Amino acid sequence: MRGANAWAPVCLLLAAATQLSRQQSPERPVFTCGGILTGESGFIGSEGFPGVYPPNSKCTWKITVPEGKVVVLNFRFIDLESDNLCRYDFVDVYNGHANGQRIGRFCGTFRPGALVSSGNKMMVQMISDANTAGNGFMAMFSAAEPNERGDQYCGGLLDRPSGSFKTPNWPDRDYPAGVTCVWHIVAPKNQLIELKFEKFDVERDNYCRYDYVAVFNGREVNDARRIGKYCGDIAPIYVFNSFMRNELLIQFLSDLSLTADGFIGHYKFRPKKLPTTTEQPVTTTFPVTTGLKPTVALCQQKCRRTGTLEGNYCSSDFVLAGTVITTITRDGSLHATVSIINIYKEGNLAIQQAGKNMSARLTVVCKQCPLLRRGLNYIIMGQVGEDGRGKIMPNSFIMMFKTKNQKLLDALKNKQC
Repeated sequence: MRGANAWAPVCLLLAAATQLSRQQSPERPVFTCGGILTGESGFIGSEGFPGVYPPNSKCTWKITVPEGKVVVLNFRFIDLESDNLCRYDFVDVYNGHANGQRIGRFCGTFRPGALVSSGNKMMVQMISDANTAGNGFMAMFSAAEPNERGDQYCGGLLDRPSGSFKTPNWPDRDYPAGVTCVWHIVAPKNQLIELKFEKFDVERDNYCRYDYVAVFNGREVNDARRIGKYCGDIAPIYVFNSFMRNELLIQFLSDLSLTADGFIGHYKFRPKKLPTTTEQPVTTTFPVTTGLKPTVALCQQKCRRTGTLEGNYCSSDFVLAGTVITTITRDGSLHATVSIINIYKEGNLAIQQAGKNMSARLTVVCKQCPLLRRGLNYIIMGQVGEDGRGKIMPNSFIMMFKTKNQKLLDALKNKQC
């Protein structure tokens, strides 16, 4: 049961909204189910707010601010049916008006932090079921410059050659509960993105189920393109955009319970061709095929391992022992993520590292030749493309990894090719 004092903030919010709209109408604003909103700022609210919202409804608001700016959405009041997973009555917030990634889903009475789109469009959708209801929500949207925003909110478009991003309140105090931030980093088409977290402290969980940072290749939240998901107090080190893409999406999410210090990260653009290093030059050659798309002739070759560990070591750009943790078939090839047990020859292979855990992305050009199965341990030798991703051809040397191989591999690691 809500006391009289609970209505005080609602009345103040309505007074503010009325003052804002008084130029158009002397009446108190009426909130309807959805609408099209444009301009520098405005208010949206659930149907009939501050009255109880109707059951079995689906309302959509499409917000557009001036070109070149981003949308900032601040919830001033929220009172929806409470559920840990927000399965019944909830408000969804999306980037863009159609097919955009979801920035967050909210219910109950906990107000999330400010939400920021990556462009000048945002969509808000409220859905209610047939049962318990509340007084709904009221939120204010406003336009902001993409690169000139304060610390009270987070996210947006990052397209300068280098820059930083951080959790709300960093470094003065913990990040707030119930916040979702999405940073969209866009480099020129001939460049890749290098990412580094300088400080990192996000609620720890073995599976990063509660608070986490996820990094995706491209512009959308898509598990098939996820580079990694991170939490705890060990910073992910140098995540490379290892596909031939010039965009990264960084998503930070905190739930409604424990919080922590947060993080600050830095990014910079670099040419697609990996820079030279002081390491011994690699004498092996890259495959002639640049795109490495599977062809009928290539994939009809007899799939059979040839040679020995010693014989294939020097002719390979990289040599590692690892566990296959994800496999996805796309365009006739198998795209795999391998958790590295040990690396004996790295070359220019792009390695993702989170604390002591290292992984690499590989493409088996002909999806079943050689065959990699998820959950199994392999010794893998292959070439490296210009994007830093391992390329496994039908004649690449692959075998099951066994402890007895360890001594020989350690000896090969010191071998001069």
